[in-house]
Amino acid sequence: MQGTVATYDSATRSGTVLLDDGAELAFPAAAFDASGLRLLRLGQRVRIEHDESGHVKRITLPTFD
Repeated sequence: MQGTVATYDSATRSGTVLLDDGAELAFPAAAFDASGLRLLRLGQRVRIEHDESGHVKRITLPTFD
């Protein structure tokens, strides 16, 4: 699934993503930490990986594997 970064707090390493259908999805610091990224910018496209219950487990750039 992909979306656009709507908010990102570098102090807490968490934020929200707007999905392509307009829904807002929060991601925790653990999902950002799992990505290996150093920062996110507002408006940046990201790929979201989630578990079976829908909790975000990793957020990465669409071009990374």
